[in-house]
Amino acid sequence: MLVEPDIEWVRGYQGVATAPEDLESFWTRTLDQAAAHPLNARFVRVAERLRLVDVYDVTFAGFDGQEVRAWLRVPAGTDLDAAGDLAAVVTYVGYGGGRGEPEDDLFWASSGFAHLHMDTRGQGSAWSRGDTGDIATQGPTVPGHMTRGIDDPDNYYYRRLITDAVRAVDVALGVAAIDSSRIAVQGHSQGGGLALAVSGLRSDVAAVIAQEPFLSDFPRSVRAATQKPYREIGEYLAIHRGDAAEVFEVLSYFDVSNLVGRASAPALVTVSLMDPICLPSTVYAAYNRYAGQKRIIEWEFNSHEGGQTLTSRAAIGFLDEVFAAE
Repeated sequence: MLVEPDIEWVRGYQGVATAPEDLESFWTRTLDQAAAHPLNARFVRVAERLRLVDVYDVTFAGFDGQEVRAWLRVPAGTDLDAAGDLAAVVTYVGYGGGRGEPEDDLFWASSGFAHLHMDTRGQGSAWSRGDTGDIATQGPTVPGHMTRGIDDPDNYYYRRLITDAVRAVDVALGVAAIDSSRIAVQGHSQGGGLALAVSGLRSDVAAVIAQEPFLSDFPRSVRAATQKPYREIGEYLAIHRGDAAEVFEVLSYFDVSNLVGRASAPALVTVSLMDPICLPSTVYAAYNRYAGQKRIIEWEFNSHEGGQTLTSRAAIGFLDEVFAAE
């Protein structure tokens, strides 16, 4: 069933999250601190039996110089060190997942793209494997990741993860075989939220694909969503009574509906109208505030899974169109 039956209201919803006055300086400081650490990207060829795709195990310095893992998948025979013109897709993973196995997610590389598939710090044990740890968080938390460091924006989990996501684009930019003018960011759910965050934090991304994006319009999402992960924050506030104002102030620094007003890359967003996890209104909150060219696909009868293969097909067409226009 439709989780928000008034579809016209949903489509016009602008969100209620308010950006803090120091949002820009907060992220400038955060990313400057990260940039002070050498990226130190390393690529090790993985021995597997794939014939059409080469896979590299990637490590790079993310937040605070901490090691982050990724896979780089490229069409077989690609010389990473030779100047080339490969378009690239940087993928971020949904909540609880990690980068998976080398043979997973061959869609982009088999379609002729370079594909950098970033691991998710501290996650990667719920539905796909991860290999990247996270630094310890002080303070009480609800099991999961949504309340780690939620009492201080400097310590909040998503400060670290979003910084990793921004740095992953630098990894792609450093590969000679990749055309630096044709790098897209993409993800589903948490990954879609990260793609939108990155689009608002750097101007050199060429395209954005955000599928059923998470991390948008926290004030509504936490109060209205009936399932986790947002419910982790609701459960925290049920115990920490009276802390809501402070918690939502922290979350405002990481709310993608506050970040996308600075985005400029063309964006493809998808929304599922029966999604109880990332409510359609909260997806539209980010979409309606997105400052770049944009288009949205609605999946009327789908839940959080979205359009799946049909979304991938639409995404290929979208990137072909965007990159051909450059």
